[in-house]
Amino acid sequence: MRKRPNATSTRYASLARDIERQIASGVLGPGDRLPSVRQACAMRGLSASTVFQAYYLLESRGLVHAVPRSGYFVATRATGAQLAEPPTSKPRSGCRVVDINDLVYDILGSVRTRDIVPLGSAFPSPSLFPLDRLRRALVSSTRRLEPWDMVDDLPPGNLQLKREIGKRYARLGMSVATDEIVLTHGAMEALNLCLNAVARPGDAVVVESPTFYVALQALQRLGLRAIEVPTHVREGIDLGRLAQVIELYRPKACWLMTSFQNPLGSLMPQEKKRDLVALLARHDLPLIEDDVYAELYEGAVAPLPAKAHDRHGLVMHCSSFSKCLAPGYRVGWAAPGRLAREVERLKLMTSLSGSIPVQSALAAYLQEGGYDHHLRTLRQTLQTQRESLLDAVTRNFPDGTRVARPAGGYFVWIALPGAVDAMTLHRAALARGISLAPGPMFSARGEFQHHIRLTCGQQWDASLERAIRTLARLVGDAARAGAPAHRCNRPSDRVVQARD
Repeated sequence: MRKRPNATSTRYASLARDIERQIASGVLGPGDRLPSVRQACAMRGLSASTVFQAYYLLESRGLVHAVPRSGYFVATRATGAQLAEPPTSKPRSGCRVVDINDLVYDILGSVRTRDIVPLGSAFPSPSLFPLDRLRRALVSSTRRLEPWDMVDDLPPGNLQLKREIGKRYARLGMSVATDEIVLTHGAMEALNLCLNAVARPGDAVVVESPTFYVALQALQRLGLRAIEVPTHVREGIDLGRLAQVIELYRPKACWLMTSFQNPLGSLMPQEKKRDLVALLARHDLPLIEDDVYAELYEGAVAPLPAKAHDRHGLVMHCSSFSKCLAPGYRVGWAAPGRLAREVERLKLMTSLSGSIPVQSALAAYLQEGGYDHHLRTLRQTLQTQRESLLDAVTRNFPDGTRVARPAGGYFVWIALPGAVDAMTLHRAALARGISLAPGPMFSARGEFQHHIRLTCGQQWDASLERAIRTLARLVGDAARAGAPAHRCNRPSDRVVQARD
């Protein structure tokens, strides 16, 4: 298991990021000399080892180079240029019966090994989370449980944990009563219960294009049809087209991610969220809001969910602690508005109750404090890792590549040059010990054949840098040849995952 980032790693990454921004903005030009290690120590109050780590990181990214007995200089190829972003999607119109389970199962099954560099993983590195504190909270809460506690917390779940969740809504200026909150086995159960409450087999449900493959799997399981709507990489779903499909197809619900959408990373602006809720209210159409990445924002201000603008109980807000605190605990919740009792009833019929000791432990952890400090550290770490990933892609991928630059979350969406097939690239990358998420798994119609999703949820290191360079070579070779990536067969390209 990799080590949790410490204060030193944060400081050297911060220094490297500041210098990288100076290079990108032109403050430091090609050939300029960086401050000496002694000067940087005096200016920033850092140790020499921390400054050296920052300079080594910049050198590994190709931004600076060392000259013996002279110091570090900005590389002549470091221009700070950014790749263009992918265009808004253009899915084919109409309702679509979903058949994606086999594709998703095959792709996920192919990467079940610790030897794979997990650039395609949907799961963050466990090193990002306060596992020791959570373990102590679990042991302590289990010792305190009384026999009747094991039945008191049947649906809708542990009352103290629901109160803590309610407090977090209140900090956003939202009033969500504890009796509206239903605790679940992770966000996916919450989302599925909400979907069960509003749709029946044969009904149509609106999703973004592209959308998270688990949403498509849920539609397939329930025998529902998907209506895929164009979605912008920065601002989310196209409301004009959404209004049209509501009139044309009369869907029973929308399943959307309004903050840091998976896979795009889009963040819908607040005014657009308000307009979205108003549009759905005019049609009395429920919104199932998947909001699991909302805590992973950049900057000082948290984005409000669409539910903050709901006055009719139509928004069924779903989230969890899995993406930002405790992936293995599988604790999520739904705040389903006017359908709260129906979701609670469905929870009782399907899985009865979540893990009572785990819910109790999370409640104790939140009460003790420290969660917000953890989130601040996590956000900063993810921002550093995201910038490292984006920089590596920008420096190494060939002309014609387009990349989204999200302001939060775990993922980066990349449009490849047109000759490069994502599924073929996926297989070629696996042969070299690298996973990625190919675009067709995010579409009910198998679209996005020339797109991939990469993760920044893994601690950046030399193995990830090498993996990006290997992917770039595969993409470049395929783009130049106009041929499938598997023809570019370099056994020496295999990347070995670094282990502590």
